[in-house]
Amino acid sequence: MDACSENNVLEELLRLLKLEKIEENIFRGQSQDLGFGSVFGGQVLGQALSAAYQTVPSDRYAHSLHAYFLRMGDVNKPIVYEVDCIRDGKSFTTRRVVAIQKGQAIFSMSASFQIDEPGFDHQDSAPEMIGPDGIVSELELAMAVADKIPERIRDKILCKKPIEFRPVNPIDPFYPEKRVPMGYTWLKTIDKMPDDFRVHQYMLAYASDFGFVATSLYPHGHSYWERDMQVASLDHALWFHRDFRMDEWLYYVMKSPSAHKAKGLNFGSIYTQKGELVASVAQEGLIRYHAMKKETSL
Repeated sequence: MDACSENNVLEELLRLLKLEKIEENIFRGQSQDLGFGSVFGGQVLGQALSAAYQTVPSDRYAHSLHAYFLRMGDVNKPIVYEVDCIRDGKSFTTRRVVAIQKGQAIFSMSASFQIDEPGFDHQDSAPEMIGPDGIVSELELAMAVADKIPERIRDKILCKKPIEFRPVNPIDPFYPEKRVPMGYTWLKTIDKMPDDFRVHQYMLAYASDFGFVATSLYPHGHSYWERDMQVASLDHALWFHRDFRMDEWLYYVMKSPSAHKAKGLNFGSIYTQKGELVASVAQEGLIRYHAMKKETSL
């Protein structure tokens, strides 16, 4: 799928995430080229959750998922998702999903689903929120440095996207300064979404991977745009706490408590504008700086 189609980009993304059923518990999805050189990890997350949902009773909703990215995906090939129905209990349902390309697993995920039931309720206090009004969008920021973006991917970066991101504390990816490893971003879809909470959940899974790994680069004054920097998601965990809508502003707070041995650990919390904590995210990413190896070999 062309990430910069002139058609309704949100509708195209919804179709991409919906998947085609080709056999019992087996689904097929197409890929979109976002200019990364491989399949975007959030795409596989969203599609895997979508595949799992098509095998789950309608009265159950995802409360957590835990995934590993095993191999780079080819944006020019479809992805097959095989769902293993591990357990169907009275309150919880468990599914395992494996994404396959060219006969090899490129991704695996376990997800758990629960019936709606009452319980205790508490959450961390929401942080101070700046915006979303008055915050410049990520696309507008990219437009300002268009001449520095490699020509081969420029048209994929500088085009209308289905989700608008408004970073509160943006970095200049071409001249990054060292800073505290904290990121704050507003996000929402550009148009109204269907009234199906499952769709909102796998759309948030898709969106939660954008810019997450980069948080662990902030203290080091580097960015994923550098030629010697290799950045990739290694795993991803997501917990859903409360109801939300992806077509209403969400506040994504990201922090990195540790980076070590070419890996960066990142935690995220996602809030509504009212300060309700709707999801928590964790991810370890590869942040391999090849220039460091060159320096140590001298």
